[in-house]
Amino acid sequence: MLGKFARKVFGTPNDRKIKATRPLVEKINALEPEFEKLDDAGLIAKTADFKERLAGGESLDSLLPEAFANCREAAKRALGLRAFDVQLMGGIFLHQGSIAEMKTGEGKTLMSTFAAYLNALTGRGVHIVTVNDYLAKRDAEWMSNVYGALGLTTGAIYPRQPEAEKAEAYACDITYATNNELGFDYLRDNMKSEISQLHQRDHYFAIVDEVDSILIDEARTPLIISGPADDRSELYQSVDKLIPEMNDDHFSVDEKTRNVTFTDEGNEWLEENLQARGLLPEGQSLYDPESTTVVHHVNQAIRAHKLFQKDKDYIVRDGEVMLIDEFTGRMMAGRRLSDGLHQAIEAKEAVEIKPENVTLASVTFQNYFRLYEKLGGMTGTAVTEASEFMEIYGLGVVEVPTNRPIARIDDDDAVYRTAKEKYDAIVKKIGESHAKGQPVLVGTTSIEKSEMLSQLLTQANLPHNVLNARQHEQEAQIVADAGKLGAVTIATNMAGRGTDIKLGGNVDFKVMEAIAADPDGDPEAIRARIEEAHTADEQAVKDAGGLYVLATERHESRRIDNQLRGRSGRQGDPGRSSFFLSLEDDLMRIFGSDRLDKVLSSLGMKEGEAIVHPWVNKSLERAQAKVEGRNFDIRKQLLKFDDVMNDQRKVIFAQRREIMESKDISEITTEMREEVIDELVDIYCPPRSYADQWNLQGLYAACIEKLGIDAPVMTWGDEDGVDQDEVKLRLETLTAKVMAEKEAAFGADTMRSIEKQFLLQTIDKKWREHLLTLEHLRSVVGFRSYAQRDPLNEYKNEAFQLFENLLDGLREDVTQQLAQVRPMTEEERQKMMSELRAQQEAMQRAAAAAQQPQAAADAQGAPASSEPAGLSAQPAAGVAQATGSAPDGAAPDFDETDPTTWGSPGRNDPCPCGSGDKFKHCHGRIT
Repeated sequence: MLGKFARKVFGTPNDRKIKATRPLVEKINALEPEFEKLDDAGLIAKTADFKERLAGGESLDSLLPEAFANCREAAKRALGLRAFDVQLMGGIFLHQGSIAEMKTGEGKTLMSTFAAYLNALTGRGVHIVTVNDYLAKRDAEWMSNVYGALGLTTGAIYPRQPEAEKAEAYACDITYATNNELGFDYLRDNMKSEISQLHQRDHYFAIVDEVDSILIDEARTPLIISGPADDRSELYQSVDKLIPEMNDDHFSVDEKTRNVTFTDEGNEWLEENLQARGLLPEGQSLYDPESTTVVHHVNQAIRAHKLFQKDKDYIVRDGEVMLIDEFTGRMMAGRRLSDGLHQAIEAKEAVEIKPENVTLASVTFQNYFRLYEKLGGMTGTAVTEASEFMEIYGLGVVEVPTNRPIARIDDDDAVYRTAKEKYDAIVKKIGESHAKGQPVLVGTTSIEKSEMLSQLLTQANLPHNVLNARQHEQEAQIVADAGKLGAVTIATNMAGRGTDIKLGGNVDFKVMEAIAADPDGDPEAIRARIEEAHTADEQAVKDAGGLYVLATERHESRRIDNQLRGRSGRQGDPGRSSFFLSLEDDLMRIFGSDRLDKVLSSLGMKEGEAIVHPWVNKSLERAQAKVEGRNFDIRKQLLKFDDVMNDQRKVIFAQRREIMESKDISEITTEMREEVIDELVDIYCPPRSYADQWNLQGLYAACIEKLGIDAPVMTWGDEDGVDQDEVKLRLETLTAKVMAEKEAAFGADTMRSIEKQFLLQTIDKKWREHLLTLEHLRSVVGFRSYAQRDPLNEYKNEAFQLFENLLDGLREDVTQQLAQVRPMTEEERQKMMSELRAQQEAMQRAAAAAQQPQAAADAQGAPASSEPAGLSAQPAAGVAQATGSAPDGAAPDFDETDPTTWGSPGRNDPCPCGSGDKFKHCHGRIT
């Protein structure tokens, strides 16, 4: 009661934030006449002036009113759109590093240009993050008109983009990209070997569109670049044949936690049948350590069968299992489940089983986006997750008021006893709305349910469109038609994220269709005719009640329901939304609908009747809040574990970058060598020990193996005055002399290149091994809780020890590799050149024979593997190395016996001898 009274008197915290921006908005509006007088060149000149003032010490905040006024004028000229005051407010909140919650249709795309323009004046680059590649390209193309009018450059990042084009896009002032591509490029950059190959120059400021989808929904899924492991397809197929033979007494399924556990009876049955099929050796139990791999495969197989449903969690398309995003309903091309789960689903569906993957690099979206100095976000639904945004990212959420009052009517939920009753009522309601010309958007939670409802509408002779992952190519067209008079559109959650459903249909799409049908017609006349007709169509739809959003189920997240509801009632348009539920729905069933069913039965509820009451809405929201809380806990726990790895990741990636930027790392390798010498001497000549206690034989062998020197250590123990420090000094002197001789033989520049490549390659190898070890550690550390020990603390302690082991191993491996490197002998060089010439001749003959087919293939475009975006991903070609085409012949002054004539090619550049091979595989080869 007192809280309500205080809010009335003082306003809510959100109201106070909105009020604080009004003086800034008034300043921007007051500057509008001044900027209207400027010509196009004057707007660009203003940008240059802002940059000078910024360099002179002014702050971005002081420039904000003028910069926003300049940007508004540019948008007005380039797009014909004048930003509303609420869009300026949203832009201010983005610049301040907050999340602006704006309802659908309020113009978030245009709003983002204000904060992007202001921050791009720093010259450090701004990233605008979208949820899919279509929106990234569309928004970049659309808003480039605004940025171009201001003298700034715009780029877009998309999958399988040519390297040169990607580098150019990242160098732009404003870069549009999906969260997946940004994350993968970050990982790829930290797998490259030369600074010139890096694309991401800075992590300064990012504006995340649909911020709740990216930073909340997808935060549980780490991005992983991985390479193929051993093929185990036969094992997956053999295990898969067992699962259909199991009965319900053998296992229990927990839908809340999405886990399957075997009963004692199930374990006995599995042991017996696995042994009978030769998958488990006789006398070996499932609990033996040797059984870990088989048990893991059985667990994944049972999960694939019992927890992953075809046409809900995935679809099979062209012989490939394609995952479906549970939040958007879109196909996730290239994304694969990790830990063998995807392979288990492939075995279940009897399609080709692709090899498992070994992690090469990984990062979570949580830790990737926390790299940015400043982060802003925008979405239509963020308030329900405000506490998580603040706790994880330090982002506040501000509800920006709508430009016009919302006129949509939101009905209370209607709950039926059975799914059949619910769907009968839905079909009836759709028929009534269609009859009066009201467009209907029907929201479903899976492909299977959308297609089932489609069959019901077909039987009722109701014309409709279906939008799900099977029709994702037609998404833009279907969404454009969804607001037409009498249209009925069945859609999964993908419906319209990032695109508006406009009453009467989308004018631009209508114009494109008309021009395509009449290519000889006058485009301007066609547009004028269609715009006139559209005005009448729009009014007819408004008279019919606007867009009617009819949801067939509640999602486990309130935000997803609010997103669907928000499709209707944009920019003050009329609209309606209803949720039709049944006690057989997943959410109702999992959260105790049995008791409600008994109550409704005892009340004598008739078939076809629905219970409609605000209390039901409240009850459902509480159930949804429980699920959201549980998911938050999962994400928070994931982050705690990933933070341990993230600290180590930062150290490794920073070290790699430092090495790539350094021209001379001989000091680093010398320090590593001296530390290895210290360790060897401490092992074989322990401190505070006498010379006759030293293991000089072991030290001698270690010097040959690790240091590449034949040191006379056997005699040093007989000399007077030779202590441990003297042994270290002598070994350091000997190794320094050997390395100096190698440098003289190779040349200083070549030796520096060898050191750098060895160090980078060894870091990458050790890091990959470390990631795998951490994965294994994480999978078993949970059992420590049975011993009353905190798994997280155990993980931290052991991960730290493993990281120290990584660094020790790194020093030893680099020192050993450099000790073994030597120039090729003349005989080896001649043999290699002979082999290369033979290979080149064979390649030329093959190219000549295949010239015509190859030209045809080039014209069509070579097939490219999809770039993954989730739990497990194959590295695209060129991730770790750049590729280059072979030159027609050797460099004019090239002399294979004189390295000074070879120029300074990069390790991955074509060899100047003209062989067509990379330099590192040809004359730059290290043996």
